[in-house]
Amino acid sequence: MESVFYYETDAGAIGIAEDGHAITRLFFGHLDPFSANAALRETNLLEHAAAQLQEYLQGKRKQFDLPLSPKGTPFQLQVWDALRNIPYGETRSYKEIAQAVNRPRAFRAVGMANNRNPIAILIPCHRVIGTDGGLVGYGGGLFLKKQLLDLEGAL
Repeated sequence: MESVFYYETDAGAIGIAEDGHAITRLFFGHLDPFSANAALRETNLLEHAAAQLQEYLQGKRKQFDLPLSPKGTPFQLQVWDALRNIPYGETRSYKEIAQAVNRPRAFRAVGMANNRNPIAILIPCHRVIGTDGGLVGYGGGLFLKKQLLDLEGAL
């Protein structure tokens, strides 16, 4: 059974879920349609994830050392893996991610996969920007995306 717990962080309220082995979701606020099937309890893994997240938000951590298990299509998993390869403090365009997954014309599909990333921040979808360098869509809002990129020195 999945466990979920909510934390107040420097980025606001964040929910984190795990399946007993790995983090499965990270979402903003207290609204998550999937949490109805999860037990509301803090586990050691969730506590560890929240501590690493807070360290990151305070500028004390540049990499996460957590088991992640996002659920998605094979293409989405490929895109999310490519996102995890974007170094701290750097950005990539949707086009560059499409090229990284050997689908150079699939930048719109990359955008949709990025939009459906179930483990925001830990899988750094905030590091993906428009080809023109502009900030585009983010589940936590563009203000938070800018805040995260500023924290990393990427802007």
